Amino acid sequence: MRKALWLSLVFLLALSACAAPAVTTPTSVPTKISATSTPGIDSVEVSEKDGMKLFYVPAGEFSMGSENGEDNEKPVRAVFLDSFWIDQTEITTGMYARCVNDGKCALPGSKASLTRPNYYGEDKYNNYPVIFVDWNMAKIYCDWAGRRLPTEAEWEKAARGTEAFVYPWGNAMPDKNLLNYKDVNGDTTEVGMYPKGASPYGALDMAGNVWEWVNDWFASDYYRNSPVSNPPGPSAGRTHALRGGSWNLNDDFVRSTYRGTHPSEPNLGIGFRCAMNGRHNVGLTNSSSKD
Repeated sequence: MRKALWLSLVFLLALSACAAPAVTTPTSVPTKISATSTPGIDSVEVSEKDGMKLFYVPAGEFSMGSENGEDNEKPVRAVFLDSFWIDQTEITTGMYARCVNDGKCALPGSKASLTRPNYYGEDKYNNYPVIFVDWNMAKIYCDWAGRRLPTEAEWEKAARGTEAFVYPWGNAMPDKNLLNYKDVNGDTTEVGMYPKGASPYGALDMAGNVWEWVNDWFASDYYRNSPVSNPPGPSAGRTHALRGGSWNLNDDFVRSTYRGTHPSEPNLGIGFRCAMNGRHNVGLTNSSSKD
């Protein structure tokens, strides 16, 4: 089993090259958000569906791409995005199980991770990122939760902010205190274990741990002709885009501008997080803390 899973991860990496405490539910009782309230950069909401905290990303421009990265990250350009909300962490196995139990989501393609034969369904791994979900499964989950997959542009802004950071925490080189990478842990870790690696908006695990599906089809030349306002991604494609790198990858793959890609198939190195438009939606409650 271990050998088969490892070969699966190697396959993912080849395709991609071509192209603190755990988070807990707030203890305070959240209050309903008024439809007329105006969120700010420190605003936090909590999904009543899966318990996920969402952080607010204000409307505005940011620098997308990197002149020091791969050709598919060029050219760098200023991109405007409407406001949106981003999940604090990757979707966990425990959260995903709620959707499965609700009859809306299919079981992951495997219940194992690389080193854990019983990963999905074991209570002790409920706060670890769900894996072995393909792009369609991720989309179904986000739909069930009243959210959606983020676009590539949204994901990148949520990861690096408006200062064009190389990594979510800034421009300092990665180390084992900031993220799960370079096979330091040999497998996934709990979500939220690296608060020092938080993005400017407070999102965690946007570098390392598992790759994350985004909504876009992948096109290596998309940046050359894409809209500079709310780019939706290519209208069609053969594979979908991935962001963030994985637990066994090095410094380059976990840059916030690095673009991975993979067929819409389950893999032990891929998970996801959801996003939501900037307006308030039904099923969210207000939390006063990003902790």
